Amino acid sequence: PDGMPLVWGLRWLGVPRQSRVYGPDLMLGLCQRAAREQIPIYLYGGAPAVLERLRSNLEEWFPGLAIAGTHAPPFRSLTPAEDAADIEQIRASGAAIVFVGLGCPKQERWMAQHHGRLPAVMVGVGAAFDFHSGRVSQAPRWMMARGLEWLYRLLKEPQRLWRRYLIYNPAFICLFGWQLFQNWLQRVRNLSP
Repeated sequence: PDGMPLVWGLRWLGVPRQSRVYGPDLMLGLCQRAAREQIPIYLYGGAPAVLERLRSNLEEWFPGLAIAGTHAPPFRSLTPAEDAADIEQIRASGAAIVFVGLGCPKQERWMAQHHGRLPAVMVGVGAAFDFHSGRVSQAPRWMMARGLEWLYRLLKEPQRLWRRYLIYNPAFICLFGWQLFQNWLQRVRNLSP
């Protein structure tokens, strides 16, 4: 899980050793290994200026990193022809890892739609492109550890993120509460003779 509330939720559901998998940290770790083992990567998502700065930063931080290509798709639904062209461009690049930075849930949908169509591992990294390009600052680690990254990001980008945090997150909490209740009910049923 990316967010600390998901880690806490999994613990409440009985998954005791779940830790946070933070997209921006995962991306840097994979880039470090890709540079060391000469594994070509591809950067898909973000804005052109963000990708340019991200590419520059990654090449500086990880000498020898093979960035096989980058592409900033438009911020709208792609036509079938555009989608096919993007997939062909990624395939032709020879990348073995495709970092997808389209934001949630768009990147998850994109990866699910293209599963099996690319000879590469796709890794959704959320806002990592914006963070590592320097376009957006990350929350302090102490806020992340306490599950407050959402508040930091909301204060930094209210126009873009208010809907996610003030509408979708409460909906998630309600659905999660329902799942907790169902799990509790199942345990009660299993205990009764």
